[in-house]
Parts: sequence; structure tokens; C-alpha cells
Amino acid sequence: MPSFLVEGGHELKGSIRPAGNKNAALPALAATLLTPEAVILENVPRIRDVETLIEIIRSLGATVDWVGDDSVEVVAEGVTGGRPDPDLARRIRASILLAGPLLARFGSVVLGPPGGDVIGRRRLDTHFLALEALGGEKRLDQGFEIRTRGLKGADVFLDEPSVTGTENAVMAAVLAEGTTLIRNAAAEPHVQDLCVLLNRMGARIEGIGTHVLRIEGVKGLHGARSRLGADHIETGSFMGLAAVTGSEIAIQDAPLSHLDSTLLGFRRLGVDCTVDGTTLIVHGNRDLVVEHDAFGHIPKIDDGPWPAFPADLTSIALVTATQCKGTVLIHEKMFESRMYFTDKLVGMGAQIILCDPHRAVVVGPSRLRGGPLESPDIRAGMAMLLAALGAEGESRIKNIGQIERGYQHIDTRLQALGAKITRIEGGD
Repeated sequence: MPSFLVEGGHELKGSIRPAGNKNAALPALAATLLTPEAVILENVPRIRDVETLIEIIRSLGATVDWVGDDSVEVVAEGVTGGRPDPDLARRIRASILLAGPLLARFGSVVLGPPGGDVIGRRRLDTHFLALEALGGEKRLDQGFEIRTRGLKGADVFLDEPSVTGTENAVMAAVLAEGTTLIRNAAAEPHVQDLCVLLNRMGARIEGIGTHVLRIEGVKGLHGARSRLGADHIETGSFMGLAAVTGSEIAIQDAPLSHLDSTLLGFRRLGVDCTVDGTTLIVHGNRDLVVEHDAFGHIPKIDDGPWPAFPADLTSIALVTATQCKGTVLIHEKMFESRMYFTDKLVGMGAQIILCDPHRAVVVGPSRLRGGPLESPDIRAGMAMLLAALGAEGESRIKNIGQIERGYQHIDTRLQALGAKITRIEGGD
């Protein structure tokens, strides 16, 4: 298993550009199965989760080719049914996104249990609720099977604003007969990118960017070309990187329209940013001070459905808080195991009280020390990398495959900023 050897304590400098949105690329790839015609996706990150989903789509009979550094062409004419390889499906959580398009196009889907990050229970009930409302009939046995005699539009109220649940519902509804109303829908940037792609393929979706989507079903979709937006989570990770290492970093082509809650959260930690055109400049400052709430109350950074602070950035915010003067509560509401990586930070010298699976109180600043680390999931893995870069001495980070599932060529990109990262292949 490869690992990173990181020499911390060095100031970074320069510019970096976020890759395409990982969480937009995965549903967009799934959506290509809705038509036999060619679909070209641009600004696709070359990361492990994307490559795995491409492998699953190929195994179904589709032709998938990289037609540029970051462009993928999918022709799903050769796909004849909805039964993905269960061994491939369990490698990534995103395999669940195949349910909607395969059910809509072929009338049935059989899918093994999806994999993904071990960050607590991740419900599939919202997916089933939506697909059943549209006319699907499910059978659960290890994985699941859903069949339909014909999808029909419906008024669907999601029991939670699940991102992937919304995406599956939308992909099924675009080929359903009649009108579908999806209420309490997720509205994240990647959901918006998916809806834009589907409309370019001939779908009729209204309300993009809101929590109510209206979809007029069509008889078929055609090929299209669509460009994915820049990854706002990766952008937030680079903001944390600049803060933890006391560096000034320019983030080029940042998705500024999607950063309001992220900028607000990092501003509470004393992180100063300015905008120059489409570039977000994060100013290096070793004297970060937590901005207290009115009357001196301890501030809180908590996540929530879009446009609230993204759940995928709570790990990054927590590491950043260890380098800030003051006390802050980090409240991660969505996943009950995501905060458990804090014990690794405590071992590095951070002052953190883990109150329960969802809340941690961070008191800073702390002088972090390098040491042996491991990546438990994509976002915590990136947070550990940030901590190692800001710490004194060397750190060895194992299980970096988790980081590379979501961050494209992260070692070489950070090396260009001056980071001391060496990739070590194989064992010790």
C-alpha cells in the first residue's frame, strides 16, 4: 500500500486550480446510461472513484474513453440491462447512482450493497421512497432489486434532502410519463450540474438550484456535451491548507458563487480571503484568531443542507481550528463516525474534546507534532495531510488511497506550492 512521507513546518506559496467537482462527475457518468447516444463530459477529475465508476459502466457494455486530459466520452448503446457487477459496485458509494438511470431505461435494476467511506450509517431509504413513488417495486436481499411496469410522474416529498437520493429521483423522473414534483430536494452545486446536463440531453427540469424540482417526463434523451463546475470542497480544502501552514495561496478559477457558507465558516476562524476576478486569495497568517459570537459566546461551525456549510468540509475546518487562537465548537450533524479521526490529532498535540460522535470542542492554537497517521476516509484523510504539513517534523500517512479517491494528483499539485511530500510505493 502506498503512503505519503510528509515534512511539515514549511510555508507554501503560489497558485493552484481546483479540479472538477468529484460529486458532480459521479452522477453525470451515471446519467450517460439514460441514452444510447454519445455524451461528453468535460472537467472530469481523474480520481479513483471516477475510474471505478467508469469500470462499472464499461462492465455493463458501454464504451468509455478519455478524449482529453479531463474529458470523458460515454456511449451506452451497448448496455442491454441493469445488473452491475456486485464486486465492482461495493467498491464505491456512487454505485447507488446507477439505480435511477438503469430503472428508467431498462425497467429493472439489480444492485449489490454500495461501498464508500466508513463514516457511519448512510441510509438508502430516501432512494427507495422516491423510486417507489414513481412506480418502482423493490425487493431487498443483501443488495436490492427494483422493477417497474412503467414509471409515472408523481408528487415526491423526500424524507431528507439527500444528494444522491435527489439525483436518483431526477434521473428516473426524466423518462417517467407525466409530471414529477420533487420537494425537499437537495440543491448542492453537483445536483445543479446534473440537472444542467440532463436538460442538455433533452430533459425538462425546472427549479434548478432550489429545493423544489419540477420535471416533465420525455420519451427519450439524446447525446450532449457538458462541462462540470470546479470542486467547491477541494477549494475549501485549499483554504484550510493555507491557514494551517500560514501561507498565502491563490486559488484560480474558484467557484465563487458556491463559496458563501464556506467563506463565512473560515472567517469565523480568522481566515482572511480576498477575491481578484475569478481567483480567491487566501492570505497567510500565523496569528489566526477565532471570531467569537456576540457577548463573547463560543462560536459554532456546523454543517447542513445546501447552502449551509458543507459536511465534507467539517474535517478541514476542525484541523484549521487547531491553529487558531480561541475556542470553537465543530458540529457535524450528518455522519456519526466522521469525527472519530480527532484522536489522531490529539496524538499530534491538538487540544480537542470529542463530546459525542457529532461534536468536538477545539481549543487553539496547538503546536502539532508529526508522527504515524492513517487516512480513515476521503475528507479526514485530506485533513490529516493538512495537519502533517502544518506540524513540526515528519509524518507518515498510510492508506492514502482514501485521499486519492477524491483528490486528483494531490501530492504533485501540493509539491508545486512547495510542500515536502514524498510518495512511497509498497510497504515499509
